[in-house]
Amino acid sequence: MSVSPPSIVLFNKPFNVLSQFTDGEGRKTLKDYIPIPEVYAAGRLDRDSEGLLVLTNDGKLQHKLANPEAKTSKTYWAQVEGVPDNRAIDRLQEGVELKDGMTAPAKVQRMAEPDLWARNPPVRYRQHIPTTWLSITLTEGRNRQVRRMTAHVGHPTLRLVRYRVGSWTIDGINNGEYLQFQL
Repeated sequence: MSVSPPSIVLFNKPFNVLSQFTDGEGRKTLKDYIPIPEVYAAGRLDRDSEGLLVLTNDGKLQHKLANPEAKTSKTYWAQVEGVPDNRAIDRLQEGVELKDGMTAPAKVQRMAEPDLWARNPPVRYRQHIPTTWLSITLTEGRNRQVRRMTAHVGHPTLRLVRYRVGSWTIDGINNGEYLQFQL
């Protein structure tokens, strides 16, 4: 029996794709993009979110990246409705009280609109409501956490892109494509 060498796949996940290889409902999955056997997602990225998903065939690395106790930092770019004032930014940085408890402090800053691929379908725009891009770095990964945090401070997330996991980023990886390398 041969054992595959440990490898990493960095995938720039498109909008509306599940972070798994199978689906009984006919929705797009990782299988539609990644023809590599025996790699599994190290953590999840919601179907309606885009950006970096790390996959590996290394069980220890997968556990480390997916385990909240390991506190692997992740940076998200969030396009939010409206223009958050300094108080809203401070609240996100200090942590907010959600239904499942207080969030850990986050690093949050306003940013220029990033140069991203077109999303299909496009984000809904309202003529009289501006949007703002935020860079949000978390060390925990609760279900839909960024979306719940921004909504809690009055600025719902319209588009969410995971830019970084640990030291890996989506730089140089087109949407819907991946980069594979050996550990």
